[in-house]
Amino acid sequence: MSKKQRIKNIIVILCLAIICLVASFLCKGNTSTESIQEVMKDGVLHETNKISLFGFMDVNPGLVSGFVVTGIILFIALMIRLFLIPKFKMVPSKPQIIVETIVGYFVNLAKSNSPHRNKFLGAYIFAAGVYIFIGTLSELFGIQLITAQGLSVSMSAPLSDINGAISLGCLSYLVILSGGIVSNGIKGVGKTLKDFSLPISMSFRLFGALLSGLLVTELVYYYIQLSFVLPVIVGILFTLLHALIQAYVLTMLTALFYGEVSEPSQKKAKA
Repeated sequence: MSKKQRIKNIIVILCLAIICLVASFLCKGNTSTESIQEVMKDGVLHETNKISLFGFMDVNPGLVSGFVVTGIILFIALMIRLFLIPKFKMVPSKPQIIVETIVGYFVNLAKSNSPHRNKFLGAYIFAAGVYIFIGTLSELFGIQLITAQGLSVSMSAPLSDINGAISLGCLSYLVILSGGIVSNGIKGVGKTLKDFSLPISMSFRLFGALLSGLLVTELVYYYIQLSFVLPVIVGILFTLLHALIQAYVLTMLTALFYGEVSEPSQKKAKA
């Protein structure tokens, strides 16, 4: 591409940006009957926009998101098992390198933090990390769900619902507790119960981080003056950062505490 062509492309982009900026100020504000406070409150409590679960009961959108994300992960795992793993070779292809790199990262994370017991730990933190990452990225696809009132809402991340975050935090705590029991019996239970606030901190760390991205995105889309170019930057930036950071933080904390409680206690030598 020549220098003149680059200059022309830059000028065209700047003109489009100026047109969008002018149009955003000329357009009227949001005509929704809901105030921004009601929109933000519903993003946290989900009191209004609930989804009908097969006609039996109304549930939070986060539960439906959890089912959808779980189904996507199981489908991808089945496809990898049926079509990719049988074709693994000594000289790996690019898909094989990607799969082995991701699995190897979590296996090494488990071994480095829990050298005594790490097989189950590696499998769990791999599953938890993939669930957090794919579940958070699901916001970018804008999958539409129909509420019980017939309205259309975009599918949010499963862990932006406090119930999903608490469930994953408590599950991680039970995994840590199981490692202590298997390795040290009653002593392992005592080691784990010392950190009784761990499931609370894990849950609210996930919930707070993912909810902040959801609320910022809702705020940007609520005002039409901000909804031309900014949502692309804000949505992608917040979603990618939260997906990577929260998947790393939870898996690292789980592996670290699991390694502490599963370390065999040293017996005192007899005099």
